[in-house]
Amino acid sequence: MTSLADLTTLHVGGPARHLVEVTTETELVEAVAAADAAGEPLLLVAGGSNLLVADDGFPGTVVHVATRGFSVASQDACGGGIVTVAAGHRFDDLVATAVERGWGGIEALSGIPGSVGATPVQNVGAYGQEVAQTVETVRTFDRVERRQRTFAAAELGFGYRTSLLKRSRVALAGPHAESRYVVLDVTFQFPMRPAPVRYPELARRLGVEVGEVAPARAVREAVLELRAGKGMVWDPADRSDHDTWSAGSFFTNPVLSVADADRLPADAPRFPAGEGLVKTSAAWLIDRAGFGKGYGAPGPATLSTKHTLALTNRGSATAGDLLALARTVADGVEQRFGVRLVNEPVLVGASL
Repeated sequence: MTSLADLTTLHVGGPARHLVEVTTETELVEAVAAADAAGEPLLLVAGGSNLLVADDGFPGTVVHVATRGFSVASQDACGGGIVTVAAGHRFDDLVATAVERGWGGIEALSGIPGSVGATPVQNVGAYGQEVAQTVETVRTFDRVERRQRTFAAAELGFGYRTSLLKRSRVALAGPHAESRYVVLDVTFQFPMRPAPVRYPELARRLGVEVGEVAPARAVREAVLELRAGKGMVWDPADRSDHDTWSAGSFFTNPVLSVADADRLPADAPRFPAGEGLVKTSAAWLIDRAGFGKGYGAPGPATLSTKHTLALTNRGSATAGDLLALARTVADGVEQRFGVRLVNEPVLVGASL
């Protein structure tokens, strides 16, 4: 049996009962349909950067999505670059290509690990950009209706780290809900210019004002430097920096009612998040609740030594070790501030 620890950036997880690697769209659909027809639980894994799999592993079929490639439908100043990308294509490779070809809108998402197909599910975002700003359509395989289905961006219900694709879950094999839609490819519409810099930390690094435009290559380089300083650049060939043995930000930034936000300390970060809602910083809450960088050292699971929002495997951690640390942090923040943190990675066979 293949250990799922070998397929995830946290390097934890027990065995897969059955593993299928697919490199074409046809193979992907056939593998999913076969698992559903057999009544097998199904887990899709591509980059493995947003998964924490239990030590017991997965008692069903794991489909490792390794589809690659993209096609350019058009590229001009009026319509922008219309680009369709396979679900298994490495997302940062797409960002690098976009910067090289002058496609704007995702340069601030440089260094994010994982696959293209996962990005609209989570509405991946960083440094003032989200993929929702450039996604045109997402083509999927609907496991309920057993047919292909394409969603326009307006149908996807994008929100903070969520979408219709993430919320649409069904129980097809046993009591546990699984994703209804399997992403086959994503079509982006990129403007032929860099996007304005919206994130203050990035603007300071670039020496521009918030809302100004900087060259896309400079934005990419600055973001990669910022992410590296936080242990958030994952190199699959480098297993020496255990701060990168993580799932990135483990908790989402809480979105609170105005009344709940008012109960936070006066110096707590506050950002508008829609009518009657306020977003605050999970990292700030974690740090002020007494969980600083490196908390839990020497391990085997600790907070990153560079960024309190990342839970890391120091080399020998189990999924149980990481979950115990996550619960300790979440409980501590709730006791101190009355706010319950929510995990961003998908927990497979486990819960907080």
